[in-house]
Amino acid sequence: MPETVANEYAVKRSSRRARIARPVRVRPPDPRDEHFEDLPVSVNASKDGIYFTSRRKSYYKGRRVFVTFPFRSPHDPMNCEYVAVVRVEELPNSKIGVAVHLKLSMNYSGSSAFARERFPESIRL
Repeated sequence: MPETVANEYAVKRSSRRARIARPVRVRPPDPRDEHFEDLPVSVNASKDGIYFTSRRKSYYKGRRVFVTFPFRSPHDPMNCEYVAVVRVEELPNSKIGVAVHLKLSMNYSGSSAFARERFPESIRL
């Protein structure tokens, strides 16, 4: 990544990223969207977001998805995050890099907590 681009993203970040390779589960939140379940591995993460690589080409800036991180098993109780894709970049070997930003954190015990950034009125749950 060119140094000027790396510096631009570093200025926008509100928290530091840690290099961490853990399984991630990504699914669409809307049943009307094409269903998929992507199981990429994270490259780095912070308290506000995750960066992972994938071969799936259906990610685009602004897309909303559910992310479970770290993902252990479909049989574990899952905490999942409602996130927005904030950056997609082409990588070698037909891969893409995807950066997502936390919007809403949910667990399946029936509670949810809003992150610092609230949903715009048009998509508030």
